[in-house]
Amino acid sequence: MRTASLRSTLRCSAIVLFLMAGVPAVAAPADSASSRSPFLGTWELDLSRMPANYGPPPRRVLYTFEDAGNGQWRTTIDITAPDGSVRHMAVRYARDGSASAGEGDLSEADGAAINQPASNVLVMSLTKNKVLGSVRVYAISSDGKEMTESAAAADAGGAPFVRNFHFRRLR
Repeated sequence: MRTASLRSTLRCSAIVLFLMAGVPAVAAPADSASSRSPFLGTWELDLSRMPANYGPPPRRVLYTFEDAGNGQWRTTIDITAPDGSVRHMAVRYARDGSASAGEGDLSEADGAAINQPASNVLVMSLTKNKVLGSVRVYAISSDGKEMTESAAAADAGGAPFVRNFHFRRLR
């Protein structure tokens, strides 16, 4: 493994551990048969709360989490650019941290691994050409109406950063 890749992996791992330290654990198991996961449904990015250092915002971003059966979920992401073009991405996965191939637009990532350490938390690792690109932590608010995405990566100069994105539940 290249030294730069290893440093990037270690930085992202440290960031995820740091982020997870502040997320309260929920006693219910991730796959409780008696309750529906708070993630399932469609979420829209709150453009009014975009990070100042993000750059020009998209027109719209939708995340949809669906139960795909057999212990798997499917997440689709539709990003509408300011010009109206739409990037559609999807991944079908088990929430056990194993690798899954991406579908659709693969310009940002072609693989993902998702783990669910608590019922209101998902951790996603994204790769492109077998190199770690970023780590995302998703947390659902206690009232189930807001999802926060913390996206951790490194900039072109190798400096780590974390940006928070806020979503509101549509359904």
